[in-house]
Amino acid sequence: MKNNNYIMKPQDIVILLKIIALNSENWQQKPLADSLNMSQSEVSQSLARSKYSGLLDGTGKKVSRLALFDFLQFGLSVVFPQKPGPIVRGVPTAHSAPPLKSIIQSNELYVWPSAKGKARGQSIQPLYSSIVDLVESDEKFYQLLSLIDAIRVGRARERKIAIDELKQRILNGNQTD
Repeated sequence: MKNNNYIMKPQDIVILLKIIALNSENWQQKPLADSLNMSQSEVSQSLARSKYSGLLDGTGKKVSRLALFDFLQFGLSVVFPQKPGPIVRGVPTAHSAPPLKSIIQSNELYVWPSAKGKARGQSIQPLYSSIVDLVESDEKFYQLLSLIDAIRVGRARERKIAIDELKQRILNGNQTD
């Protein structure tokens, strides 16, 4: 790959979070790609970018959890910013979804736009479009994605709570509530 092909893309974060949700170093690229509705070449290129950036170890199988957590905490909202959009039907995210929904009480509802969604709220564009259709089959993955959306769009209080929750899941390996 040329040097400009090593620039991180939003799906790189999605793939790394999926690997963390799998909670195993025995994952394979093809099933990973299938589970994310991505091509195997797209996943392969993403893994190469993550290795280059230090978010995956040299083997390409193990997420460098501290590096990823640091990026999510300090860089995510700068590199992949998001502002709430119009009211639409969709799938709850950020503080409107687990695990923050039980911690933060708010009249504002944030959703990923989806015709299959059962909630109405301000639209938040997901990091990668296919995740909206995938989250109902993987609660751990859904929670990680919702937490990073809270960092992307939340105010200081929501961001702090989301960061604390991510720390438990990413650094301490606590995958559930």
